[in-house]
Amino acid sequence: QVQLVESGGGSVQAGGSLRLSCVASSFIYRRHCMGWFRQSPGKEREWVASISSSGYSTEYADSVKGRFTISQDDSAKNTLYLQMNDLRPEDTAMYYCAAASKVICNARWDDYNSWGQGAQVTVSS
Repeated sequence: QVQLVESGGGSVQAGGSLRLSCVASSFIYRRHCMGWFRQSPGKEREWVASISSSGYSTEYADSVKGRFTISQDDSAKNTLYLQMNDLRPEDTAMYYCAAASKVICNARWDDYNSWGQGAQVTVSS
């Protein structure tokens, strides 16, 4: 049973923007905190951002702070977004949407119990 489905990945030049979407099942949405992670070949999975189950609290990794924005849109059928601006080549990775059975998420990937299939983001210089 698929519960998280990402979309919106693609290829852009440095300085460009992309928006990732993650549609969550009604069982997850607003009952779990949610986050975005990314992973490049040969590297460990990296936490990018998270949002509380209420949607009022957000956190960002230092590497994306000021450039990425995590948000939820109740009118868009249980959708989580990651708006990525001023993209850099080092942002190139597979991006994953994840959910944890908590009010507040943290950066530990093993705290999350639902994962999407991933969306590839490639940034060229």
